[in-house]
Amino acid sequence: MRYLSQLIAALCVVTSVAAAFADDLIYAPGTRIGLVPLIGLSPAKTFPGFETDDHRVRVVVAELPPAAFRDVEAVAKSDTATVQGPKPQGIETASGQGYFIVETAKNGNDNVRRYSMVVSGDTFSGYVAAQVPENVEKIYSDEAMRKMFTTVALRKEVPVEEQLSLLPFKLTELSSFKTVRTLAPGAAILLSDAETDKEIDSKAFLIINPVGSAPERPDDRGRFARDIATTIPNLREAHITMSEPIRINGSPGFETRIDATNAQTKTPVSVVQWLVFGSGNTAMRLIGSTPREEWSATFPRFRAVRDGIRPR
Repeated sequence: MRYLSQLIAALCVVTSVAAAFADDLIYAPGTRIGLVPLIGLSPAKTFPGFETDDHRVRVVVAELPPAAFRDVEAVAKSDTATVQGPKPQGIETASGQGYFIVETAKNGNDNVRRYSMVVSGDTFSGYVAAQVPENVEKIYSDEAMRKMFTTVALRKEVPVEEQLSLLPFKLTELSSFKTVRTLAPGAAILLSDAETDKEIDSKAFLIINPVGSAPERPDDRGRFARDIATTIPNLREAHITMSEPIRINGSPGFETRIDATNAQTKTPVSVVQWLVFGSGNTAMRLIGSTPREEWSATFPRFRAVRDGIRPR
C-alpha cells in the first residue's frame, strides 16, 4: 500500500467549484495519464496533474512501476484485512480495471476526504490522487469524484514534441535515438536505442538533466565532476580514464570518461559525463553509456546531441 500514499502529502486544499465536467479528455503534460477534469481544473505548470488558477485545487498524477498495480490488486482480492488503511475497491476506468480508495483524514486541523486510484498501463502503473476539505464535500461529493476517476485513461507514449516542449532547454538534435522518454516532466529526459525498458541497459542511452548545486568557482569544478561521476548508478568496477575541462557551445564545461561493467548485463561499457556550467551554481549534466564495443560509433552521436542543446 506504500504506492497509494506516497504523493498524498503534496496535495493542497480543494476550494469550491462547480462539480461539473469538462468536455474532453486531457492528459497531464509530459505524462501518459489523462482524465476528464472537473470544471475549473486545467493542466498544472509546476507538477504533473491539474489545478485551478488560484493553485488551491489540485489533482496529482504519477507513473509508478508495474508492480504497484499488482500489489494493490493483490490486497484488493485478498480475504485478509489490511491494517494500513481502507481496502481498495474495484473501479472501471476508461483504461480498464482500477482500484480506488476513499478515506477521511486530517490535513493540519482540517478534516478532508482523500481519493486515490491505481490502474495498469502494462509497462507502468497510473496513479491519481485528490483531496477535498470537509467544507466543500457537498460540491465535491464522493459520487462526483468517483465519476471523475472513471474517466482516467492511459496512453502508450507521450508525443516527442510534447516532451521536448516542457524541457527548460531546447534539443535540436536527437541523433537517431529510437526512444525519447521523460524521466522527470519538465526536467530530465532519456534518449535511447532501446525499444523497451528491458533493453535499456544493453543499448546506448543518454540522460540529460539540470543540476542546481554545481560549484561557481572554476577551481572546484574538476573535483565536483569526478565526485558526481562516482554517483552514476548501475556501474561496477568503474574507473575514470579521463577528466578535464573543455568548452561546450562557448560555455565552461567538464568531460569525464569512465570504463566500467554494467551491473545488470555484466558487460563492459564506456561512459561519458559532460557538465556544462551556467550562471550561478547551475549546470547541465549529460550521461552517455554504451556497450564498449560500440563506443567509436556512438560517441559522435552523444556529442551531436550535446552540441545541439540550446537555451529557451
